[in-house]
Amino acid sequence: MELPVFPLNGAILLPGTNLPLNIFEKKYIQMIDYALANDRQIGMIQTKKNNSFFKIGCIGKITKFEETSDGRYQINLEGIDRFKFLEKIGTNYKFIMINAKIAKQKPYINIGSSILNKKLLLNFKNFLDAKNIKFDTSEFESLNTISLAKIICVISPLDYLIKQMLLEFDKEEDFCKSLISVLEIEMNNLENSKTN
Repeated sequence: MELPVFPLNGAILLPGTNLPLNIFEKKYIQMIDYALANDRQIGMIQTKKNNSFFKIGCIGKITKFEETSDGRYQINLEGIDRFKFLEKIGTNYKFIMINAKIAKQKPYINIGSSILNKKLLLNFKNFLDAKNIKFDTSEFESLNTISLAKIICVISPLDYLIKQMLLEFDKEEDFCKSLISVLEIEMNNLENSKTN
């Protein structure tokens, strides 16, 4: 499949999550115009230090858009599917077009596991406390395991390389369990830095 892509480190999108974006660069305004005229889909992908693309990104569908008086777009992307980057396509567009294929994740069967939910939420709260971030997590308590894990991954102030690693897991269960480990490691690092 051909897909216009928006390389943006730090702004991770996962299937089933939402990402608001403020589009102001001309090449990305052209990209949004292209997406709106076609299937409303763009690929969010992150780049390595050498500016090459990571192998996995996420397709986002534009569910809301508003054009501002100064020519910017304010959009909301809803994560649809992960994709695998295959190659760049030469075009006359200013934005980047790629060949990609859908990269489905193996779904997490025990999606309502209350034990894992509680552990995820507790680790997230402890991580926020360690970072001195005030955030009301009460709305998250009714979410199933995978939805909770995805939201935590998207909104947590984790390094973009960690988020990329989490995005690349082929099994949702591995994604959830690794996120718990990541939060525990981050908390330990924060505690160690305070005592040193």
